[in-house]
Amino acid sequence: MPQTPSSLYPPTIPPKSNGLVRVPGSSLTSTDKFLVAASSLTIVGAVAWVPLFYAWAYKKWKAIPKHFTKKRALYGALLMSIAGLAITGPHRSKRFGEYLGVRKWKLWKSWLRFIAFEVVQSVGGNDPTNQMMSEENSNSGSNSSYINENVVSASSETFDMKNDQAILAVIPHGIFPFALAFATFTEEGERAFGKFRPVVATATKLVPILNTLISWLHPVDASKSNVDLALSQGARIGMSPGGIAEMFEGFPKPMTHPDDECAILNSRKGFIRMAVKHNVPVVPIYCFGSTKMFKRLQFSFLEYLSKMLRVSICLFFGRCGLPIPFRQRLLYVMGEPIFPPAITEGNSTSESSEEFSRRVNEMHKLFCDELVRLFDQYKDSYGWGRKTMRLL
Repeated sequence: MPQTPSSLYPPTIPPKSNGLVRVPGSSLTSTDKFLVAASSLTIVGAVAWVPLFYAWAYKKWKAIPKHFTKKRALYGALLMSIAGLAITGPHRSKRFGEYLGVRKWKLWKSWLRFIAFEVVQSVGGNDPTNQMMSEENSNSGSNSSYINENVVSASSETFDMKNDQAILAVIPHGIFPFALAFATFTEEGERAFGKFRPVVATATKLVPILNTLISWLHPVDASKSNVDLALSQGARIGMSPGGIAEMFEGFPKPMTHPDDECAILNSRKGFIRMAVKHNVPVVPIYCFGSTKMFKRLQFSFLEYLSKMLRVSICLFFGRCGLPIPFRQRLLYVMGEPIFPPAITEGNSTSESSEEFSRRVNEMHKLFCDELVRLFDQYKDSYGWGRKTMRLL
């Protein structure tokens, strides 16, 4: 059986493609592996170890004899101060994140080498300069990026993919949203997609450490009113439309196959409605490999409980049974921007009108068709030729 290449570039670029960013995984060092493991245990594992720490600290406080009133009061005040600072401290702001230069942290470079981060744009025309660009970068030894600014689809000639207002729909969500995270947190992600505000579930506020990291990126809460407000202010936003529910789809769920890649879209039209309302395009982005970084145990009642409480309760594991991800190359494929359909002359544009629903349905179908096209076009190059996409 032929071995899957470690990267799409080289040897060739699939037709109608434009390479944007590539971080080769071959340069991964032992230090990188250590940083990835340690940070994953700290950030992803925080959902477990932080509550355990507080439980241990509370037990210690309870063990102090009651006649040591000053010691109990001091210990209790210290514990409450730590908890309060972690939840509502002044460090949880966009300005503080910019001060720290969070996107420039070397930690993310280690992660990008770990996942062999790669971004490709699928364009409307097959420009021969694509292949020339790849060969020139190969000859010059360039590894980190390879951008051809001249490849532009006729349907988006005036649209600036990295600066104009848009909704970036990153699919799939995965057990942990690594795909959206690396597109948001890193300089390489910014180079490929531009800056955008991530739309995050309200439940992330309950996840220690992760909630602080996210707060530095000026996030948008996933509620309808907050997304509406952000778009009305001209923000570029990025989201995973499948959300928490998508964590529970695919194998090992009953009636699924290991070769199924699932995306919850059939009933998810909220982001399309927002696009139509604010007249902004949606950019479909499929991230190959993001569903394989963790494995999960199948418990149907946890899926039901998660949907009821609107918070993810999922038993997952990575290497050695720990919250350390399996090494998996992530390939982002960015499709053509999907613009809201034109308004039929003489029809109402209110959200309750049939015309508005028609435009939403038409745009939603275009988005789903484009996503499936991206998956089918690149799955062979990624080594997933046997896989199929299921839209749920």
